[in-house]
Amino acid sequence: MFIAVLTVCGTTSFASCSSNEDNATKQSNGKVAEIIERGTIIFGTTGDYRPLSFCEPDGTYWGFGIEVANEIAKRLGVTPTFKKTSWPTLTADVLTEPQLFDLAIGGITITDARRETMLMSEGYLANGKTILCRASEADRYKSLADIDKPEVTVMVNPGGLNEKFANEKLTHAKIVVHPKNEEIPTLVAEGAADVMITEITEAPYYVKTDTRLVAPLLNAPFTHGEIGVLMQKGQDDLLQMVNNIIQQMKSDGTLRKLHEKYGLIYAYD
Repeated sequence: MFIAVLTVCGTTSFASCSSNEDNATKQSNGKVAEIIERGTIIFGTTGDYRPLSFCEPDGTYWGFGIEVANEIAKRLGVTPTFKKTSWPTLTADVLTEPQLFDLAIGGITITDARRETMLMSEGYLANGKTILCRASEADRYKSLADIDKPEVTVMVNPGGLNEKFANEKLTHAKIVVHPKNEEIPTLVAEGAADVMITEITEAPYYVKTDTRLVAPLLNAPFTHGEIGVLMQKGQDDLLQMVNNIIQQMKSDGTLRKLHEKYGLIYAYD
């Protein structure tokens, strides 16, 4: 199986492993063999979620999740390609036939609902729901109850778990859905909304880059979860390969270094 090849070869790419051809023949109907034969691995990503996945106007992608994707491609011995998806269309884009991409990566939380219809890798980043607000109002929000008031306007991006969380937990606040996730922090800073529902993975970036914003509940998130890689069911060889590489990255220190680079909490000791 490919998982054994990865374990033996370590960080050496599949292309340079002497057993590659034999394994590809045995797995001729597998997703991993298809990717190796193609020479590229296609990642779907939203490109709107700093610092995990962001697409610049020139089409360049960067972020923590993008670097994890690049590492997966490197260890598999293929070239990474990125294709734009969105939070509202993420599930449909993963499940569509013919496939738009091999797997999805970025800020995708592992949930039971997603696992019912798709495959998700083990986690490579801890996350949880928190808020961004204006620095001048940092003392105003000390709990979820402080946010869930008629006079508070909460802004979320459409189609993802942030919108779902807001609709389920904030029954009194005014909820505004804004189509572009990356624009919401600035809108909050400028007063178009009071609070942004976000993640502990995203909030520190905006606090660091915009002094008008704070994340007063960063150390007490409303939820606890992990972010993983998403793919179609039936691609168990691909899931096994991704999980093996994530384990390698944890054990060889690569994942920790990426956490440190992006100022993210490492939770895998």
